[in-house]
Amino acid sequence: MPRPSQGSSHVAKTPRTPALFLMAAAALTLAACGGHDDDKSKAGEKAGASRQTVSVATATQVALPRVIVASGSVSAWEEVPVGAETGGLTAVGVYVDEGSYVRQGQVLVKLNDALLQAQLRQQQAGVQTAEANAARDDAALGRAQELKSRGFLSQASLDTALANQRASQANLASARASLSETRTRLAQSEIKAPVSGLIISRSVTKGQIVEAGTQLFRMVRDGRLELDAQVPETDLPALRAGQTATITSNEGVATSGTIRIVTPEVDAQTRLGLARITLSPGSGLKPGMFARASINAGAQPATVVPTGAVLYRSNKSGVFVLDTQGAARFRPVTVLSRRDDQTSVSGIEPGVRVVVQGAGFLNEGDKVTVAAAPTAAPTVAPAAK
Repeated sequence: MPRPSQGSSHVAKTPRTPALFLMAAAALTLAACGGHDDDKSKAGEKAGASRQTVSVATATQVALPRVIVASGSVSAWEEVPVGAETGGLTAVGVYVDEGSYVRQGQVLVKLNDALLQAQLRQQQAGVQTAEANAARDDAALGRAQELKSRGFLSQASLDTALANQRASQANLASARASLSETRTRLAQSEIKAPVSGLIISRSVTKGQIVEAGTQLFRMVRDGRLELDAQVPETDLPALRAGQTATITSNEGVATSGTIRIVTPEVDAQTRLGLARITLSPGSGLKPGMFARASINAGAQPATVVPTGAVLYRSNKSGVFVLDTQGAARFRPVTVLSRRDDQTSVSGIEPGVRVVVQGAGFLNEGDKVTVAAAPTAAPTVAPAAK
């Protein structure tokens, strides 16, 4: 086989070097382009995953009718105890019971007055005797003064007549005082209602020996009841006398009432004040019952947000607000009143943007995209006929 020459060998090897170079360059270019496209894709996927489209609304301040809810116990407007002033007498008649409405001066209990009647007759006789003695001594003093003026009676005799007359007058006054005392005790043997009102308790029975000072009845003056509503100290400034309220009890009894007074003191332990609400007559409520009051506090400035914006996280109410970077931040709020469309809250300022739709899927610091507000369809005017 013939051996090739060196010249022919040089010509055959020369074309391989440029081809290999071009292939390597193309592979590097494709690899670089492919890696850049993958980075862009990952960054785009990450940015898209961190943003959620939500709708927002602006917290506004409006004047809303404010209703303050409080609860407490029903009590008497003025509770009046009825007792015996005369002691040691037996009750021979009890004319009323619990639940009776009585008028002022009505007889409630009759005590045995036989002994007092006898004392009265005895003292009436004593007054008559004292009056006779006083009349006799008055006449004797008049004669003594006349004789003394004529010189037929000594000064000593005149002084004696004068002393006798003064003693008779004193005896007469004492007898009359004793008679008045007996008459008073006799009148007290009939225990009467000091005021008009409702009897709520009775502790006397027929045949009982009543001692002086013993409480026999408790009554509610004029039958007026009121609710001692306990109000948080933050709500007290909004209450005043004359505001109306609706009162309900656990039994479903509902009635109306009016604030009589708001006490100026707040309990240092519970931070609660007291609003005394006068109940309407015939409310059906009884002293000691538990009841709730919805007090109409009038129109008050309030910050309102859409009801759908209010969330509950960890048993705390709050809203998501948007900061200047478009991130959602959870702000705790206190719900003052709630309606279907809007809720009154405290804890945020008017003008703050709050998330409404989509708020339930957000976490603290999430970036969001605000959806554009829908535009109203143009109104087409009807064609003229």
